[in-house]
Amino acid sequence: MKTKIGLMGIGLDTYWAQFDGLLDHLLGYQQEINLKISGFGVEVLDAGMVDNPVRAREAASYLASNEIELLFLYISTYALSSTVLPVAQKVKVPVILLNLQPVATLDYSAFNQLNDRGKMTGLWLEHCQACSVPEIAGVFNRSGIKYDIVTGYLQDQDAWKEIGEFVRAAIVAERMRNNRLGILGHYYGGMLDVYTDTAKQSAVFGTHLEMLEMCELKRWRDGVTEAELKAKIAEFHVNFEVTAECAAEEIERAARTSIALDKLVAAHGLGSMAYYYEGESGNDYENIVTSVIAGNTLLTGKNIPVAGECEVKNAQAMKIMAEFGAGGSFSEFYLMDFNDDVVMLGHDGPAHFAIAEGRVKLVPLPIYHGKPGKGLSIQMSVRQGPVTLLSVVEGKEGIFFLVAEGESVPGPTLQIGNTNSRYRFVPGAKAFMNQWSKQGPAHHCAIGVGHLASSIQKLGMILGIETVKIC
Repeated sequence: MKTKIGLMGIGLDTYWAQFDGLLDHLLGYQQEINLKISGFGVEVLDAGMVDNPVRAREAASYLASNEIELLFLYISTYALSSTVLPVAQKVKVPVILLNLQPVATLDYSAFNQLNDRGKMTGLWLEHCQACSVPEIAGVFNRSGIKYDIVTGYLQDQDAWKEIGEFVRAAIVAERMRNNRLGILGHYYGGMLDVYTDTAKQSAVFGTHLEMLEMCELKRWRDGVTEAELKAKIAEFHVNFEVTAECAAEEIERAARTSIALDKLVAAHGLGSMAYYYEGESGNDYENIVTSVIAGNTLLTGKNIPVAGECEVKNAQAMKIMAEFGAGGSFSEFYLMDFNDDVVMLGHDGPAHFAIAEGRVKLVPLPIYHGKPGKGLSIQMSVRQGPVTLLSVVEGKEGIFFLVAEGESVPGPTLQIGNTNSRYRFVPGAKAFMNQWSKQGPAHHCAIGVGHLASSIQKLGMILGIETVKIC
């Protein structure tokens, strides 16, 4: 089902009888806006032209009953703020004021040669969208209405880039609200930065948190068939470069666990997951948890992100990145290269194989650092080019986004059976590291391809949380 986005135009009904053709022209522009917003893959609920208090009440009822995620308010000409406030109050969603002129500039010479001040006034009113912006903003400020403004003209690519970002942010907000995040196991003991208020996560994002049991995962694993096992091993070979070092029994162990993870996710309708477990040495649960990296990487690459060490906050960040189409790989700071002025980030998995630079390798690890056991892991680097780091931070004043845009750059990486990549940031490695850390995030973050800070800021606006951008 497509995300529902509201649209309404505002004007002043007094004008229609005064200026022939004005309303028709404005409605034509509104239809153009409707079609362009629909082109972003959403369902547009168009309330038409709202030009008096009666139409405002009708539009408010229509939009509220259709449960829209966001309202675009097209300021078609001067309009009274009294026709806007009742709608904003009733729909209770963020309002984006579209201050879009028909053209970048009037042809002043042609305009002034009309020699008919009535026609000239009508043509001016067709282009005076800016007139109402301060009035509406002032009323919204005094009324506590959440809003933003896009200013430009109908063919303005920068304005439409902004509008597209608002639409995509609304889609992500809806998907986060409808997401089911599984929690399997428990936190890594002592990682105080990773601990979170799960009720607050639900309150801010609307995410449902599903508590999962290791015994259920074991039940699914015990029931794996030979046909399922053969198909999963084939899937490994499609998505990974399975190195010759991988023992057949380890590949089979990881494949059985991957099948069980798929079934656990399907059984609970999960869209993301956070996990960690240790178990007594040699028991069944330890055997399972030391073979999850390949399966969790497959899930992450299918936009069902999985965060290790039970980092719920980072599972949220990874899901946001996934829904923006940017991937979202599980990462932490590895080391700094002061000669090349880069920071290296990575992890022992899970990774987002769809955003890898080249083929993702499946390799054996003789030991998992800081964790029990041994097994298969992922060796990969994030695709070179623009990237965004996102952390969902739980600070003293509540949850906020921490964002940085940088570049994934070529150069040597650590061939230790982990994901790791080299990243360069405009402030430089030293300043970036200090500025990022002082915001108090957990030591994990989600890395996605592309520069997404503007889109994430818009998501924060919709959710009512702050976004802190480092660079």
